[in-house]
Order: sequence, then structure tokens, then C-alpha cells
Amino acid sequence: MEDLLFSLNVTVPIFMLMVVGYFLKQIKAIDEGFANKLNNFVFKVALPCLLFADLATVDFAEAWNFKFVMFCFGVTFVSILFVIIISMFIKEKSQRGEFIQASYRSSAALLGLAFIQNIYGSTGLGPLMIVASVPLYNICAVTVLTLFAPGRDESEGMSKQIKRTLLGIAKNPIIDGIAVGLLWSALGFPLPQIIHKTVSNIGSCATPLGLISMGALFDMKKALKVGPVALAATFMKLMGFGIVFVPLAIRMGFVEQELIAILVMLCSATTVSCFVMARNMKYEGTLTSAVVMLSTLLSAFTLTGWLYILKGIAVI
Repeated sequence: MEDLLFSLNVTVPIFMLMVVGYFLKQIKAIDEGFANKLNNFVFKVALPCLLFADLATVDFAEAWNFKFVMFCFGVTFVSILFVIIISMFIKEKSQRGEFIQASYRSSAALLGLAFIQNIYGSTGLGPLMIVASVPLYNICAVTVLTLFAPGRDESEGMSKQIKRTLLGIAKNPIIDGIAVGLLWSALGFPLPQIIHKTVSNIGSCATPLGLISMGALFDMKKALKVGPVALAATFMKLMGFGIVFVPLAIRMGFVEQELIAILVMLCSATTVSCFVMARNMKYEGTLTSAVVMLSTLLSAFTLTGWLYILKGIAVI
């Protein structure tokens, strides 16, 4: 019961922020234009600041665990390849990019660290999991969303597609925030408290503003039309990858904080930054918002179930 209450306390407020955004739009306190500008601010400013603040202050040399990092990276890469293959069975091509991204991108940097800290009193190996997975999450998201973009000219040559994709990655603010954060950490530069506090304050706006924006732009009628695809993506995010890779992680000897970090990476709710990125890359965003809402609401119960199972077999 305690684990369930913790999970509910983490996930329900997030879900409620989406409801607040939807309600504000209905009473005309905000309109679609404002919600789009809010979404743009989160994408270009708040999320890059959040990722920079998370990565710039981590001492990776002290906490480095090569086996753990390689496992997280490898599992993330295989998961992405798998959902790309699955997406080929979706008839509506405009939904494929959103389905792929929403199926694999977790709230690792937001919900993940809070979850680990609540169980063990510190973030433990959480930052290493972020280094192994989050940059790959974002690079692959930009690549996938570019290649599957609605209205893309399919007759465009391969060299032009590659050039456009690489340019999209290089110009993506989220990728830039990760790159600068990793470089700052690698060079060992100190981060003055004033700067760290300022950047962290801006970054802390990312989740609430992104969720309110998503709620305001959420279209219930369109969401119902993408229901089956959204349910499939939600299942993959909360259960599918965990069923395949959590037993493998246990077999490879990962326990306690390592295993919890892997569980969070594989089975936590789809991150709101999926919606932010999809909207800013000219996607409708309905499928993504539906998956974020579903996975956030259900993750309180699925994560609790995962914890109950792992405690039962004495690996955490």
C-alpha cells in the first residue's frame, strides 16, 4: 500500500496538470496560440536547461559503471529498433513517428530520479542511466520524427535525407542542452551556485508548463480515433520492454539501485518532452498526448506491480 501511495503521489499530480491545461482551454483562460507558444518555450529553453543542470554537475568519473552503462545503452537501442519495425504495421503513416517515440521514451530524468531517491535516499546510479539512455532517446527521436515527418517528400534522395536529419539533430535545442551538459561535466568545470540555481529554476518549469500546454492542445475526439495505437504504445512502454529485458538484467547480475534504474528506464511513463518535440517538428501530437496521459495514469499501478514482483524474488 505504501508503494502504491508513493506512485500515486508521483503520477496523479502530473496527470492533473494535463487536466488543468484542458480545463483552462475550455473556459478560454488560454487559447491554442498561447499553448503553442508555451510549448515552444519549453522545447527551446526550459527542457535544454533541465537536461544541462542534470548532467553538468554529475561526477561521471567517480560513479562510472561500464557494464551498467553499456546495458542501458544496448537495451535502449534494441527497443528503438523493435518499435520501428512494429510501426511499419500502422496503416496511417503520419502516426508512425509519434508511435515510435512515445513507445520508448521514458520520464527517466524527471520521474525516474525521484523514484530511485524515494526508495534508496539518493539518486544512486540514476544519472548514469540518464547518460546511457537520454542522449540516445533524443538523437533517435529527432531522427525518427524527421524521417517519418508528415508531408515529407519521399522522392527526396538519401543524401539529402541524411543531411537534413543530421542538421535537425545539430540544431535541436534538447540535443544541444545534453551536449553542453556532458561537455561541462567532462571538462570538470565548476558550476557557480548562482548560475546553477538560475538554470535549475528555468528547467523546473519544463514539466508543469509542458503538461499544461499538452492538456490545452489535447483533442478528445482525435484521441479516441488513435485509441488502439495509443494502447499498443502504452503497453510497450509500461510492460512490453520490461517483460523482455528486466529478466535479462537480473540474469546479468544487476540488483538493488542498478535494477531500479533499469526498471525506470524501461517501464516508467512516456515523458512529456515527446509531445513537446512532436509538436515542434510539425506533428499533430494527438497520439503522443494520448500515450503520455494513459501511461502516466497507469504507471502508478504498473510500477507498483513491478516493485512487488522484484521484492518478492529478493533482487531489490
